[in-house]
Amino acid sequence: MEIIISSNTNQPIYEQITSQIKAMVMSGQLKQGDPIPSMRSLAKSLHISVITVQRAYEDLQRDGFVETTVGRGSFISAGGKQFYQEERQRQAEEHLLKAAEIARTSGIPLSKLVELLTMFYEEDE
Repeated sequence: MEIIISSNTNQPIYEQITSQIKAMVMSGQLKQGDPIPSMRSLAKSLHISVITVQRAYEDLQRDGFVETTVGRGSFISAGGKQFYQEERQRQAEEHLLKAAEIARTSGIPLSKLVELLTMFYEEDE
């Protein structure tokens, strides 16, 4: 598992760790039951504070991506990917609601909105 920390961003280090581990789970690079490095080990390899890694692991555990067992370590949990997809869907729904409100109040027909969404969705394929 390779984590890359960038100093050229405003994103805190612990968030960089959590977002990269979440991305590895979503891509299938990390699977349910896979171990992740101990807090001490990851902190040492990244040359950062153990407290920073602890914060990242606590966030991952809270979000359902990681399960930690005393004496055994931390492992990728089963529900993380599903939780992440549900959270991202909720965020997409918020943006779509705003787009629908703007279109409705501006007189943009639903068909045009669907056409635009389809175009944006298929743009990177």
